[in-house]
Amino acid sequence: MDGHMDGKIDSVTPTTLDEPVSETILRDLRSVYSKLRVVLAPSNVRATTYEDNEALKLLKDWDLWGPLLICLLLSVLLSVDAGSHGALVFSAVFMLVWVGAAIVTLNAQLLGGSISFFQSVCVLGYCVFPLVISAFVLLLLHTFVNSVILDLVIVTLAFIWSTRASVVFIGQFISEERKTLAVYPVFFFYLFLSWMILI
Repeated sequence: MDGHMDGKIDSVTPTTLDEPVSETILRDLRSVYSKLRVVLAPSNVRATTYEDNEALKLLKDWDLWGPLLICLLLSVLLSVDAGSHGALVFSAVFMLVWVGAAIVTLNAQLLGGSISFFQSVCVLGYCVFPLVISAFVLLLLHTFVNSVILDLVIVTLAFIWSTRASVVFIGQFISEERKTLAVYPVFFFYLFLSWMILI
């Protein structure tokens, strides 16, 4: 319900405060799912301008639920494989994802990017998902076979996938002459996460 200055109450306009909690959770999960689909298929983001691209418009509506769930999933997957150092690995990966995303975002902001802080953290967090897939695949593969070369191939593919997806999105908001400076830390962010998966 909305109130007006004349004291009348407008009950026609529904708000999220009026909906059941289950409906709110389902709406948020659908939003996370649709953003993950965009990250998993970054080649669809080829429009020349931001306004022409539905995928970029979807990511403009940022949230931190998806990146939080992805970060927790990666932390859990890597801590399961760490044995007695599981708690240390969990906290290191969790902090690395959030602090790394904040540093990369601040770099983009300082280079004059038109992307907001939380929008950039959201995009970087969602783009970690291919690395989560690779960590899960490696966890399953290590029960059957332990091949360093196979591990390296799987993590390298996920690294390229994550980096490509985030560069496509973040590159839209940085001027052309500064794009390399903005993308460089993104490369190292995902490279370090990939290295954490391999060790």
